[in-house]
Amino acid sequence: MGFLSPWFLVGLAAVGLPVWFHLLKRHRSEPRPFSSLMFFERRTQSSILHRRLRYLLLFALRTALIVLLALTFAGPFIKTAATPAGAGHRTVVLAIDRSFSMSQGDRLARAKREAAAVLAGLTPGASVQVLEFASQARILAQTPDDRAALRAAIEAIAPSASRSSYGGLVRALGSVAQSAPQPLEIHLFSDLQRTSLPPGFIDLQLPPGARLVLHPVARARLANWSVESVNAPARLFGPNKGRVQATVAGYGTEPASRRVSLVLDGKVLDTKIVAVLASGRATVDFLSLDVPYGLHHGEVRIDSADPFPADDHFYFSIGRGDPRSALFIHEPRDSQSLLYFRAALEAAPEPAFTLDAVTASQAAGLPLDKYAFVVLSGVRSLPASFEGRLVEYGRGGGGLLVALGPGFTPGARVPVFGEAILEPGSTPRAGARFQSAAWLDEAHPSVRRANHWDGVRFYQVSHVTSGASRVVARATDQTPLLLEKQEGAGRILLFSSAFDNVASDFPLHAAFVPFVNETARYLAGLEDRPGAFTVGALLDLGASRLGGGSVEVIDPGGRRALTLAESAAARDLPLVLEGFYDVRRAGVERELIAVNPDRRESDFDMIPEDELALWQNTGQGTTPRSGTLAAEPRPRTLWWQGMLLVFALALAESLVAGRFLATRTETP
Repeated sequence: MGFLSPWFLVGLAAVGLPVWFHLLKRHRSEPRPFSSLMFFERRTQSSILHRRLRYLLLFALRTALIVLLALTFAGPFIKTAATPAGAGHRTVVLAIDRSFSMSQGDRLARAKREAAAVLAGLTPGASVQVLEFASQARILAQTPDDRAALRAAIEAIAPSASRSSYGGLVRALGSVAQSAPQPLEIHLFSDLQRTSLPPGFIDLQLPPGARLVLHPVARARLANWSVESVNAPARLFGPNKGRVQATVAGYGTEPASRRVSLVLDGKVLDTKIVAVLASGRATVDFLSLDVPYGLHHGEVRIDSADPFPADDHFYFSIGRGDPRSALFIHEPRDSQSLLYFRAALEAAPEPAFTLDAVTASQAAGLPLDKYAFVVLSGVRSLPASFEGRLVEYGRGGGGLLVALGPGFTPGARVPVFGEAILEPGSTPRAGARFQSAAWLDEAHPSVRRANHWDGVRFYQVSHVTSGASRVVARATDQTPLLLEKQEGAGRILLFSSAFDNVASDFPLHAAFVPFVNETARYLAGLEDRPGAFTVGALLDLGASRLGGGSVEVIDPGGRRALTLAESAAARDLPLVLEGFYDVRRAGVERELIAVNPDRRESDFDMIPEDELALWQNTGQGTTPRSGTLAAEPRPRTLWWQGMLLVFALALAESLVAGRFLATRTETP
């Protein structure tokens, strides 16, 4: 028991008033006239009559009234046990972390045992939900009665390769709170990794009235070694050898040397020793990776001998093939465009294409399906049958690049692209000798590595109607320089200048090489995908639609990752497993996708105690950091009970005083 306003206890000093009035104040008789007192003996008059029991009762009532009044204003309270979680007044959520780091040792097993113990201690009839989370949260079971189903849901939780996200957990709890009629009692079973915190603390705000009980399954930071990343080419063309660069990281580790091995298809190709500083990083280069033709499973391993071997390797995929053929159709007198375009393709670090050059008349009988993409350079007209074949080639998933040149007339139709020319290429108006690239859509693959086309001078730019096309680049006068049109499953790009050094000096600038190579890869469906993905990433299956057919994906466990309906319509595939995904599509090269867990899970640094306390307080309710279900003491004020007793005592004192302290008549 305690007092909220103990300074009111000073009022207890008023108890002296009834003491003085009843016990210390002496009785005095009024003198009466009498003839003679000479024959009476002098003695002290007794006041025993004034100390009868009825006066003591009045004294007790008055004393109790003053004491109770002082105690009531002092705000007395008693600590009562809160209603146990699950007793019908709160919805209990058992949130179990199953992220990649929870696979260390018996962390997940310990979390599941503690969750089962909490479930067993709940009052029958409690509203309980079992929730598992990593990068995303999912409710497994929710019932007030079927404890067997809840226990089965806990036991069914399996470790994942995903990263833990407390921000995602809080968002899921917000959805639970909206559907639950009572406040939440959240029991969190996790290793409380610091890297799982969101960027802003506001993202940890618990639902109003929510109480958070933490069940840490780790006691201290774990020293750990990891292969943090691997940089390797996804494809090699021709006889070139590949370079693989690996980064080894230590988390809470002492200085040490690690043995790093390069593995291809299960065979160790090379091994190097690297020195790593305390909690530091070091890189290792393997410069001569000789890869046979085809797709291969790559891996970098270390000999860490730490308590968490699951991150001691890093997967990557690599393949070798012959350069693919591309078709360049040009006018007979335009040899400069071919020269510059071919030189740009061959200048790539990994040349992926060979160029077949023909004139419009020579191209009519060529089989188009053998080419990765087709370029029309300055071609003003084509035979109707061949143009129809090019349009069908594009609709079937092929890529085309159309560049304009001299000789076009106003109103002329651009072959294959289909839009009309409003004004053919000429020297810019208003006295200017050239135009520059004023704006580029840097999200487009063709221009994102082209350094903004700085310093490029365009002397001839044709103004073409854009229609429904996407504008990728604009000139100074807002004339579109590069447009894209989607034709069925294919892509068609229009460059409104020419590839020679007359219409512009673009071929003489360094930006021309990345523009040509990135455009070629984009049109051929060879987007620059990394050699490895992170668990939780989405694999874009859009390139799989270039052939217009379905996609078959085999996951690392050897199972189909897509249903029949999804294989024909899915645009993205979530990569949720560690290992290699095999992507197969009709008419397109097979792909091998390597997937690794997020290496932020390799850092076992825990959230500090003060941050955990702040997180618990965000729900406007605190709980001890404990795994027990002991009821939390809460203050219960006694104000109204005290005031009722004061009123009752005041009424009793008035009745007693009116009855026994009335004016008494002396007996003669």
